[in-house]
This record gives sequence, structure tokens and C-alpha cells, in this order.
Amino acid sequence: MSAATAGAARALPLSGEAMEAAGRRVEALIFDVDGTLADTEEAHRQAFNDAFRAHGLDFSWSRELYRELLQVTGGKERLAAFFYRARLTVRERVLLSDLIPRLHATKTSFYLERVKLGRVPLRAGVSRLMTEARAAGVRLAIASTTSPDNVTALLEGVLGYGALNGFSVVATGDAVPRKKPAPDIYLLALSRLGLPARRAVAFEDSAIGVTAAKAAGLLTVATPSDWTRDQDFAAADLVLPSLADPGAPLGAADAWRIGAPYLGLEQLAIFHAATVPRVAHSG
Repeated sequence: MSAATAGAARALPLSGEAMEAAGRRVEALIFDVDGTLADTEEAHRQAFNDAFRAHGLDFSWSRELYRELLQVTGGKERLAAFFYRARLTVRERVLLSDLIPRLHATKTSFYLERVKLGRVPLRAGVSRLMTEARAAGVRLAIASTTSPDNVTALLEGVLGYGALNGFSVVATGDAVPRKKPAPDIYLLALSRLGLPARRAVAFEDSAIGVTAAKAAGLLTVATPSDWTRDQDFAAADLVLPSLADPGAPLGAADAWRIGAPYLGLEQLAIFHAATVPRVAHSG
């Protein structure tokens, strides 16, 4: 978010009637998954390394290397990018390219095992904001290039069986031909919601994700993770370290900026009302 927009939103508290009207304009919250709902990337990295070992491959992704590979969205695409840059013979490259689907399936099974053991908790504020949205009749959606199984396992692992029933739309995996930073997955989510972009807010943790959401015309909140905090989030409308909770509030500067110790629907309504003239042409 620009300093000008932040200042305008912070300096223009809305009346009760205006707040209600602004709140009605936010009809859906659309969440990315990996890094946004939960800090899943370390579990993914470990699962990739487990898969390499299971297939007898002498590869191991360090945290530094994985941070670079996160610039590529999609697990199979990430493997392909890694093999492309690795020092391999033509024959090795062909064999490994053919192995990618099975290797990724193995990796997914290791990742799901970690999630089901409860080793990947939701980030601060995620559950609270979702509960607040449901109570207010604001619909929830997922827009992620991760696999459907990963999304189901994560949400049911931390929110309980049937957690996906709380989402109006779950757009994941290979449902679209182009992955982020293309806007396709967000456009699909909006289409299934039956909403124009100006009626929804997106939540992301990466610059690539922000680019996708903004290209779809969405007001976008970025909560960088440890893996993405050094990326360029200038395109986001609002950047916070997390959505925060009463027990894990924002720092003083961020709390002053949004007018509360954690991000709720009231603060989103204010920012939406301040920003909507800039995104109203979308959708």
C-alpha cells in the first residue's frame, strides 16, 4: 500500500452507516494457501528432499536454494526448473523430466503425512478473520496453485474434518493453464463466486502472488512469510507481518497504520473504501 493510501485510510474513519455500506462492498475474501494460511514451505522443502531419497536421487534442497526455487509456482514446475539448471547429461535430463510426475506424487505423500501430524499450524489471525467473515456473511475462497489434496489436508489438519465446507470456492492445482503470476486462478475464483474483483479482497504472501491478484483487479493484502519477506511488495495495497490476533498483536507502527492491533473486517472495510476508486474499473 502506498503511503498516501495508508494515510488516507487511517485519517478517514467511517460513520456506522458508511461502514455498513463499505462492508457490503467486501463480499468475499480469497486466500492463497502456502505461506499465507500457514507457513508450509519448510514442510514442502523437507518433503521434496524425502522424495529425492525415496527415488534414489542424490539431491538435497537447502533453505537458500528453496528460497530461490519459490520464484517458480507449482511443485512439478519447481522440479522442472531445478533439473533445467542442474548439471546433467542429456540422458539424465530426459529421465528426470519423465520422473517428475511420480517424484511429485511421492513428495505430496510425504508432505501430507507431516500436515496430518499437525506440524503445520495456521498463521496468526487466519482462523480469527475467517470466523469473523463467516459470521458477517462474507464468503471465503481459495485461489492456490498447490494441489487439492494439499489444501484439504492442511485445512482439515488444523480446522477439523469438513473444513472445506466453509469455503464457497476452492480453486487449486492445475485448474487453469497458467499459474501465478498470471491472474488465471484468481479470475477462476471470481468467476465461480460470481463476483467482480471490486467486491473481493485477496490475501497473499509472495510477490508473485500479489502480481497475480493485482492483475485480476483485486485489492490485495500481503503478509510475507520468512521465505518471502525480502521480496518486493510495492504492488500490494497493504503489507503486514501477519493478520495478527489479540494474543499476538501487530507492532505499534502497523497497529497505528490500520487503526487496530489486528486486521479485521472493520479495517478491511476502511481500506476497501479508500482504495476502491483505484480498483473499481476492474470487474
